[in-house]
Amino acid sequence: MKTIDFRSDTITKPTDEMREAMYKAEVGDDVYGEDPTINRLEELAAEKVGKEAALFVPTGTMGNQLALLSHTTRGQEVILGDWSHIFRFEVGGLAFLSGLQARTIKEYNGAMDVNDVRQAIVKDDNIHHPQTGLICMENTHNMAGGVVVPVEKMKAIYDLAKENELPVHLDGARVFNAALALEKDVKEITQYTDSVMFCLSKGLSAPVGSILAGDRDFINKARRFRKMLGGGMRQAGVIAAAGIIALEKMTDRLYEDHENIIKLANGLEKIEGISIDRDTIHTNILMINIKDTGFISEELVEKMNEKGILASSITNEIIRFVTHRHINESDINESINRIKNIFNL
Repeated sequence: MKTIDFRSDTITKPTDEMREAMYKAEVGDDVYGEDPTINRLEELAAEKVGKEAALFVPTGTMGNQLALLSHTTRGQEVILGDWSHIFRFEVGGLAFLSGLQARTIKEYNGAMDVNDVRQAIVKDDNIHHPQTGLICMENTHNMAGGVVVPVEKMKAIYDLAKENELPVHLDGARVFNAALALEKDVKEITQYTDSVMFCLSKGLSAPVGSILAGDRDFINKARRFRKMLGGGMRQAGVIAAAGIIALEKMTDRLYEDHENIIKLANGLEKIEGISIDRDTIHTNILMINIKDTGFISEELVEKMNEKGILASSITNEIIRFVTHRHINESDINESINRIKNIFNL
């Protein structure tokens, strides 16, 4: 029985073309700035998102944490969503590494309201208060179900930040999914950020790596912090070669993942007790609510595992599915049938 893995698009494996490029990659020492393949990837990545410079990092979490370190000073506050990846899933790095306090804002369909952000900004000189140092957004928003934050909402927060002389960072781990869903060039999203992190190793299928991009001074600062955190790599062009293929050839195919998640939703919502908020199905992530099925999510996930279907328990009532390159339409249909079988359908 074939295992069909919906846990994350991080499980994608490199394409044959990526493997060939990795084998043939011209390399040097990146800490000295002498790896030509990394230099090419960073130049390509910066151009893609409309920034002056870029930095290749091992993971998206490191990219986000480097942004926090580079934009702020210890003792400041960072404004970010209450279900953002940076706040919930990066091991408290904002406090441990950057010495920051989180000022969380309730999110509505993945987006913070500009008026809530305005009220959260602290600029006064009262010595009792931590001052705001940074605002972070996330697009697409993972825990909201892969929803795309409208560009207008991003612009409103960015304009507010500029009025208050604050930097803005975007956790854009799946920003190319967002661009595809909006039918916009990715630069139309990233223009409303001072820095952006995006992943090469999710739907774009590179085996390792993410990109942090911003202006040149910011990236120079981030490069120093990358070395401090142990991210100074040597002949890393071997993995950067796959990242170049990811950016040049894999962004346009993401629409297949978006189409497949809709097909999965269409099948699963016919099962009695499963409810789906169709308004949140924007990209390649699906959250299903199983409250009325008689299961809690961990129980149903375990039963799906026994049927060769892997998915993620998010809460007692919510299960997450993520589509990617290794899941095709036939896999979607097979998955629906196996899950129906659990319910004796």
